[in-house]
Amino acid sequence: MDWAAVLGIAAVLVIMVRYEWPQLKPQMKREKTAFAVLTAVGGALALLLVFYPEMPGPTQGLDALYKPLVKWMDHFTEKRSG
Repeated sequence: MDWAAVLGIAAVLVIMVRYEWPQLKPQMKREKTAFAVLTAVGGALALLLVFYPEMPGPTQGLDALYKPLVKWMDHFTEKRSG
């Protein structure tokens, strides 16, 4: 089942590239680079989700990153108000 999903993702990526790449003019180097990078990152994330569906999402990462800051700010505002 996982390999069918991998083949499906690969097929979608190939269709995207074959459709979009010819529409980008040769002088559009930045656009081509951005398209290639975003397509590769999107494909990698899709494959990671196929093999590790319990992987935490981006909001959980942001929560972990900002939780100490929120605690510090709560502590700071409690001191000022009390």
